[in-house]
Amino acid sequence: MTKTYHFIGIKGSGMSALALMLHQMGHKVQGSDVDKYYFTQRGLEQAGISILPFDEKNIQPDYEIIAGNAFRPDNNVEIAYADANGIGYKRYHEFLGGFMRDFVSLGVAGAHGKTSTTGILSHVLSNITDTSYLIGDGTGRGSVNAKYFVFESDEYERHFMPYHPEYSIITNIDFDHPDYFTSLEDVFNAFNDYAKQITKGLFIYGEDEQLRRITSKAPIYYYGFKEEGNDFVAHDLLRSTSGSGFKVSFRGQELGEFQIPSFGRHNIMNATAVIGLLYTAGLDLNLVREHLKTFGGVKRRFTEKIVNETVIIDDFAHHPTEIIATLDAARQKYPSKEIVAIFQPHTFTRTIALLDEFADALNQADSVYLAQIYGSAREVDNGDVKVEDLAEKIVKRAKVIDVDNVSPLLDHDNAVYVFMGAGDIQTYEYSFERLLSNLTSNVQ
Repeated sequence: MTKTYHFIGIKGSGMSALALMLHQMGHKVQGSDVDKYYFTQRGLEQAGISILPFDEKNIQPDYEIIAGNAFRPDNNVEIAYADANGIGYKRYHEFLGGFMRDFVSLGVAGAHGKTSTTGILSHVLSNITDTSYLIGDGTGRGSVNAKYFVFESDEYERHFMPYHPEYSIITNIDFDHPDYFTSLEDVFNAFNDYAKQITKGLFIYGEDEQLRRITSKAPIYYYGFKEEGNDFVAHDLLRSTSGSGFKVSFRGQELGEFQIPSFGRHNIMNATAVIGLLYTAGLDLNLVREHLKTFGGVKRRFTEKIVNETVIIDDFAHHPTEIIATLDAARQKYPSKEIVAIFQPHTFTRTIALLDEFADALNQADSVYLAQIYGSAREVDNGDVKVEDLAEKIVKRAKVIDVDNVSPLLDHDNAVYVFMGAGDIQTYEYSFERLLSNLTSNVQ
């Protein structure tokens, strides 16, 4: 039986993906959000899903309502109306916890790399067999007849606790979201609680000392580069400007060679985790091998474009570990170019907590430019940290730029520009693209 779903905050990356998936499964889907453009809405618009302004009239008693986590009665008229009139709603993760029980579910968790790894797993499995999936870049696919369901499993505020998947990958544990987690140990405890809910197989990056402490009722398989202590081992790496090749062995047994058109050591690990999971779940490795070669990436993860012969990379990296991985990928693909990083810190709490780590990570670039800190709606700028504080800690040339004047970025020859951040860093990127386009027009 089809239902009508209403999403409060439909432009959120997870929300938009879920909306698309339910729409493809034959349900009527609509949603509401702010008027500001967000990259996830293109897919919704192409699917013909209505995006409405927030209005209490959008809330009907016979709708199944899914509410974004950022919205509360004190900041959203639809939530306030639902509460006042006794109309029930579920948060994204609450809905997902029940939804996945109808499938063989495969989760991807971790402080970093969730979206990319979910993307690889979704791409490969959906090309082998009917699969529904939710990726954190706002991509979703729904099929009524699907046996498998692949989803991104988010640790923030312990949102993954309603999930009890058969299989899961955990890519790493790192201290992040200091507005919620109090310490690295607090983060570990959340992941350890999640791990205990996996029923058939848990795939863990074996070279993460925190992950080595994880316990689960399900069998644990470790993957990594080192032979000692890992079940699935990636070796004989061949990193080129066209992608990455590697071999994988399982407890001494060679599983063969694999190629991915992706860059950076982290993506070899992400692919190895997917290979390990699908091998253990009984999928044909030859098909896995074939479809890894055609993985096209996910949105806002090392997304490239060329404007006026200038290479621009857009990436969601907003934590020091992610910055290092993104810059490593850029160096692999463009070994002869200057790597110019344009970074926007995301949230004041994260910037304060990881200031020195951000500086160390950005030192991996040849030149660094910084955008103003993008604050979260959940926090207040008390003036405790400014982007200039980060600029002073960076050894390389670090300049603070304004979105209305990105012309200092033109002071580089033979460069690749890497825009990184989880806020509105794309407005700086678009400003730079317009500048490059105008240069071309003036020459002509």
